[in-house]
Amino acid sequence: MSEAGLPEEGSGTMPGGENADGGSAYPAEAFSFVREGLDHTVHAIHGPHVEFDEQQSRHVDGRQLSLGLRDHAIRRFGLLARTVLSNWNITRSDDFGRIVYAMIEQGTMSKTDRDRLEDFFGVYEFDIAFSNQAIREALLQIREDERVRG
Repeated sequence: MSEAGLPEEGSGTMPGGENADGGSAYPAEAFSFVREGLDHTVHAIHGPHVEFDEQQSRHVDGRQLSLGLRDHAIRRFGLLARTVLSNWNITRSDDFGRIVYAMIEQGTMSKTDRDRLEDFFGVYEFDIAFSNQAIREALLQIREDERVRG
């Protein structure tokens, strides 16, 4: 997946996994988080100096993006990561995929012919990936990585 452009601000909820009343199952904040998480993931995988117009070199697959979004959530929200995501109706890596594919339909992200929604399914168990122990370990690793980088 890669970013194709930015949606209009202030648009409220966005499409993707519609709920019973026809609205989105995910709030606008979830879409913003995924867009930010894409940038985080691309920089983590391809380096911080990737040009945004080099779509192919910026590409990440569904598994990579799901893992990057987990890391981004932990960095941004710490021990509250699972709670914040849950408040946005994100309880499985599948939900990240549904948001991404809604953004692809909107034209704010793009995909290759090899990308599939199913690439996001079952990447990790939220209960394990966002357990207090897993988050503490991830935060310790992040601090150590930052210390090493200087």
